[in-house]
Parts: sequence; structure tokens; C-alpha cells
Amino acid sequence: MKKLILMLALCAPLSTFAQQKFGHLNSQEIMSQMPEFIKARGEVEAQAKTYENDLKSMQEELTRKNDEYEKGKSTMNATAQKQKETELQTLYQKIQQAYQDNQQALSKLQQDKMQPITTKLVNAIKAVGDQGKYVYIMDVASGIPYISQTQSKDVTAEVKAQLAKTK
Repeated sequence: MKKLILMLALCAPLSTFAQQKFGHLNSQEIMSQMPEFIKARGEVEAQAKTYENDLKSMQEELTRKNDEYEKGKSTMNATAQKQKETELQTLYQKIQQAYQDNQQALSKLQQDKMQPITTKLVNAIKAVGDQGKYVYIMDVASGIPYISQTQSKDVTAEVKAQLAKTK
């Protein structure tokens, strides 16, 4: 009798494990098709283009002023040369600072736009996991080297359907 109880105790965890469900999805594929993502990406790209145009304008101004300086350098006295060089250096530093500020602002904008989209996707994944009683749902976009197609179900379509319900 003790052996039978011991044998049942040892087999119980194995049978429980065999019933567990695993899923996988491609979050990049899902996210790239979300209207919110497409809109956010467009807004970030538009802002990046604005920043790029502003910097280009500043660089053109620097180039123009530098060319003027080089052409008139021979006729300037030392004080005027020093003043122009300082002006050029200040403009150059202003461009560098604008570039750094733009990069930070763009990064923050992207983060602010993506955070609610990511939250919505995670909530949809959790809902699919709860409804389907999945133990794990792994993201193949994160570089998992191998996922068994026979032991893990692709739930990408289910997550897309869940997202469609939450609109």
C-alpha cells in the first residue's frame, strides 16, 4: 500500500506537467499592425524630420558664416578674426547642443507614445493567457533560439483578435 501511494505521489506531478499549455507569439508582427503603433510611428518620424530640418538649417548657417569668414579673413584685423572665430565656435556648440536635446526629446517622445501601446499589447497577451490557461506565452521576437511548434501553440492570431475586441 505504501508503495502504491508513493508511486501515485511521484506520478501526479508528471501528469500535471503534461497538461500545462505553452504558447508563443511574435510581438513585433502584432505591434506593427496596430493602428496606434502606426500613428505613433508616424508622429515620431514627423518630429524627427522637423528636428533634422532644423539642424540642417543651423548647419547651413554655420557653413555660410564660415565661408564668409574664410573669404574676409585676410582683410580682418586680429580682434575681428577672434570675434568671428568665437561666433563660429558658439554656433557650432549650439548645433551640438541642439542635436543632443533633439535626440533626448525624440527618445522621450517615442517612449511616451509606445508605453500605452505596449501596455495594451501586454494586457491582450495576459487575457489570451488567462482565457487559454497558458502557463507561458513566449515572444519569438525576443530572440528565443527554438520553440517547439508541436508543444507550443502560436497565439499571435488570438492576441490580434483580443486587441480587436479592445478598440
